[in-house]
Amino acid sequence: MKVLMFGWEYPPHITGGLGTACFGLTKAMVSQGDEVVFIVPKAYGDESKEAARIVSASDVVVDFTNDFYKENWNNLSYIEVNSTLVPYLGVDDFYNVINNRIKTEQKINLSQSKRKYEFSGEYGSSLLEEVERYSMIAAEIAQQYDYDIIHAHDWLTYKAGVIAKRVSNKKLVIHVHATEFDRSGEHINQVVYDIERYGMDNADHIVCVSDLTRNIVISRYGQDPEKVTTIYNGANSLFLNEVKADKAVREKIVTFLGRVTFQKGPDYFVEAAAKVLKYDKNVRFVMAGSGDMLNRMVALVAKKRISQHFHFTGFLKGDEVNRMFAMSDVYVMPSVSEPFGISPLEAMNARVPVIISKQSGVSEVLKYAIKVDFWDIDAMANAIYSLLNYPALSNMFSRYGKKEVESIRWEDSAKELRNLYYKLIS
Repeated sequence: MKVLMFGWEYPPHITGGLGTACFGLTKAMVSQGDEVVFIVPKAYGDESKEAARIVSASDVVVDFTNDFYKENWNNLSYIEVNSTLVPYLGVDDFYNVINNRIKTEQKINLSQSKRKYEFSGEYGSSLLEEVERYSMIAAEIAQQYDYDIIHAHDWLTYKAGVIAKRVSNKKLVIHVHATEFDRSGEHINQVVYDIERYGMDNADHIVCVSDLTRNIVISRYGQDPEKVTTIYNGANSLFLNEVKADKAVREKIVTFLGRVTFQKGPDYFVEAAAKVLKYDKNVRFVMAGSGDMLNRMVALVAKKRISQHFHFTGFLKGDEVNRMFAMSDVYVMPSVSEPFGISPLEAMNARVPVIISKQSGVSEVLKYAIKVDFWDIDAMANAIYSLLNYPALSNMFSRYGKKEVESIRWEDSAKELRNLYYKLIS
């Protein structure tokens, strides 16, 4: 099977679980004999060569004499959002829709113009402008490669997938790693929601990373259940450099590692920490990550008078994450809404017992994790205390959790996806 795949990031240049998932899936697809051309906005040259063939949209020349652009130019619009956007991250409500902006500024002559677009590959204030440009690149790419099916990951690439479908008449699969309701709760950004709905409406099939996400796609986006399939992420592509990190403190360490945003429930972690510390002072809590709620969490820690037992590390990556897990005695993911959740798998792979919210997709596949409702601070605190103070319990979750992660295979995900492809094109 030859697959034209659109994504926004690829290891080692990743911001969250999206790039990690894309790597694990494409590596397994190539191992089973599929050919994958993976399009990213900006390639850096050091992307892994184990899996997909990486193509940088920044290197593609757009020929505006092409009939597609002549027919569709007037329908293109560019959107500027005055906030930082990340695939799984919420946005401010304030935004401007700027029609014809690029057309006016660049004064493109459709009878002559050929040009490249330089993408930043980042999640800055001009992200949605890049999303639109990326979709134009897709029209060019769709004519350059030989493929059987199109696959687009997350909302950033849905428009590109739809345009490639129109140009090629190939079937389109979109992969929902998160929805706007996960990122922003009920205070959704309408522009992002509309892009998501547009991609779903125009896709031939929708793949979701969990039943939790599938139910949201059906109920909140009005999709036909027959059109939506759950294919869980794998875990066996997770890299773990065995490191021995010497603790600078004698206390046990409980870690939150993720974006400090509404979706991840960092405030519930702080509240649970305060409860644990009433009964056990031999604990340090670590919040590793950055995000729009970070300052509020610092203030909440101070208000709870637990600053001497609480640490903020900022964003961690690569070996920094491995060292953090090597020092951790418990990992907690109290997410309010988590489509899947890669970080608990990383922790379990490092033999760290985990506590996860029931409102996460990964809770559907894990047995050796303690599961609590994100809002149940008492249950969360009790679980933390138990893992810290009952070695037999901690050792059981550490031992069997490691084995469980090793059994959650991307190869199984890739096989399910290939079967889906064949159904669509047969």
